[in-house]
Amino acid sequence: MPEDRKMLEPMATVVSVVLRVLLALLTAGLVLAVVRGGWGGVSVCVTDDSGTSSTVPGGFLPESGVQVGSVPRYCAENPDAQLRLLDALGTLPSTLLLISGLFLLHRLLQGAARDGIHTVRTAGRFRRLGWWLLLGSLVVEIVEANARAAVLAELAKSADFTAGAWLGLWSTPYLAVLTGLGLLTFARITLAGASMREDLEGVV
Repeated sequence: MPEDRKMLEPMATVVSVVLRVLLALLTAGLVLAVVRGGWGGVSVCVTDDSGTSSTVPGGFLPESGVQVGSVPRYCAENPDAQLRLLDALGTLPSTLLLISGLFLLHRLLQGAARDGIHTVRTAGRFRRLGWWLLLGSLVVEIVEANARAAVLAELAKSADFTAGAWLGLWSTPYLAVLTGLGLLTFARITLAGASMREDLEGVV
């Protein structure tokens, strides 16, 4: 529908371009990883965000009455394949969630431009994207926090891979959760609009 297609711009074009660029970068990264014969960089690093050290790092001169905290960062110069895999699991799921979310958003915008905004199909696409972001962001954060905790346990003698360790590295994805809930709300609004549209068409 031409009117609906105009209302979806420039969002539809921007999402389409960004999705293609990210897919190209991901493909190039996979090819480079295969050519190089391994995943990740030369070294594997993890930051212990669960706490700070009371030891004042060298080179910092605080004013009187000011404390300086330090966050330890551990790096393995020659990581094995298992450590590289854990390191990849600490960042890759977020990238996959971003690309898959953009793909679903692209499908939603394409479908809305073709079928119309106030339709049952568009409401279903809103609902699918909302649940994907809501549940996917929580699953991704759990996987990445566990992976970071496992890497930290491998690199630091003072760290163990326990439930408390990964909870200390967990950060709630508030924005993604709120966005998912917002999309589920938009799905209900769109479905109500579709019902009203059908009623009006029936009256006319």
